[in-house]
Amino acid sequence: MSSTLLEVTRSAHEEVERLERLIVKDLQNEPASNKDRLYQSHRVRNMIDTILTTTHKLVEIYEDKDNARKDEIAALGGQTGTGAGSNVFSAFYDRLKEIREYHRRHPAARVVDATEEHEALLKEEPMIEFTGEEAFGKYLDMHELYNQYINSKFGEPIEYSAYLDLFSQPQNIPRKMKLTRQYREYMENLLEYLIFFFQRTEPLQDVDRIFAKVTDEFEEEWAINKVPGWEKENQGIGEFPTEGSLIDLDYYSSVEELVDVGPEKLKEALAALGLKTGGTVQQRAERLFLTKHTPLEKLDKKHFAKGSRGSEHNVGMLATKEVENSKDIALVEAKIRRLCDLLSDTIVRTKENIVKKQALTYDEMEAEREEEETQADTESDDDEQQIYNPLKLPMGWDGKPIPYWLYKLHGLGQEFKCEICGNYSYWGRRAFERHFKEWRHQHGMRCLGIPNTKNFNEITSIEEAKELWKRIQEKQGVNKWRPDLEEEYEDREGNIYNKKTYTDLQRQGLI
Repeated sequence: MSSTLLEVTRSAHEEVERLERLIVKDLQNEPASNKDRLYQSHRVRNMIDTILTTTHKLVEIYEDKDNARKDEIAALGGQTGTGAGSNVFSAFYDRLKEIREYHRRHPAARVVDATEEHEALLKEEPMIEFTGEEAFGKYLDMHELYNQYINSKFGEPIEYSAYLDLFSQPQNIPRKMKLTRQYREYMENLLEYLIFFFQRTEPLQDVDRIFAKVTDEFEEEWAINKVPGWEKENQGIGEFPTEGSLIDLDYYSSVEELVDVGPEKLKEALAALGLKTGGTVQQRAERLFLTKHTPLEKLDKKHFAKGSRGSEHNVGMLATKEVENSKDIALVEAKIRRLCDLLSDTIVRTKENIVKKQALTYDEMEAEREEEETQADTESDDDEQQIYNPLKLPMGWDGKPIPYWLYKLHGLGQEFKCEICGNYSYWGRRAFERHFKEWRHQHGMRCLGIPNTKNFNEITSIEEAKELWKRIQEKQGVNKWRPDLEEEYEDREGNIYNKKTYTDLQRQGLI
């Protein structure tokens, strides 16, 4: 290895530069779909990881802890003294022989034009692990975590769609539940899944850098007591169950209920608090129940086990342990909140998909799944092929020409022009009838000073519209004085009538 160390260094530098050019070339291509974007991101991520690995090797070579590089450079100059010239040439040819031997054994290290190889790398489709529920990174698959949540003491029996709204808000869970081992395991599993999903869907994001920033912000908030859900840190230890106690006294209102827990768990809980663990089950339960309403520092020393340093020491150790546990759990919550912010769009899509599935029958879901699989199989082929549309049919919702029978059914080959809309063309009877209520036709009628009522449906000529409006005005008598309807009369009580109504009432003797 030492005899070809310089050649290894050169090859490593060449590899780094080659990968850098490949990354630039790959990122210059705009992905056509979400799947192509994921493939591109993972290709770039893999090349970046290779660059980092190669760079670490180069750093080790340049550090030269075993002086191998220094010795090889010195050997290039040959030996000094008498006959130095011949020694230089001898060293040169020895070195040339070693390099040739190295390249014979390592053909991949040769400098070759690998244009075709590069193009193949840019079209590579890395293997990405997604479950069927995740739909290639489109949705989250939280079913295992959901089952863990609803079967826990801190969880609620809620629907999966409601859980998708709650899991990103751990600050809403009562704090007395957060120091239990069950909650800690659940939060660690939740964080692990979110990190794994985020790394698969956003491989170019630096999770370590994101969490470093979250940790710095968390430390500042923790120092000033403003972490969401953990604002009141200086409360008595007796209010919360410690991780080792295994028993939350808030769930028990009497000693008899504690007896049902069993002798072994009572013994573990007492040992965690530094209390005596002997006696009958009833005595153990009574001793442990004392700590529900009485702080440990106020308990009689006779309840503490021998060899302990006293209640003050136990209280101090438990307080320190509880603060450490609280801080660790609060930091996990902060990281989860940050990841949920980054995955907010995915969470919304997941909930919408779940709500949509709840409204579908089994047959509809199966048909939709088969359609998605068919589209996924033909997506790449469809992108590469030019759309064949010799009849110039309109495009459908899927980006393909609609069937010809549908084109004929709706009469989309028939053109309708509207002079009021500025000679705009409408294709098909349905579009033509609908346009009378649309903004373009309404704007044209306003410009003509004519109300856009049902009387003017099917009228597309400006002259016809004006003529019809003139006849309507004449029929309604807009420009004539009509005394029977417009002349007003007032009776003694101040009621106002038109002439016709007033005359009729007067004849009947009602006025």
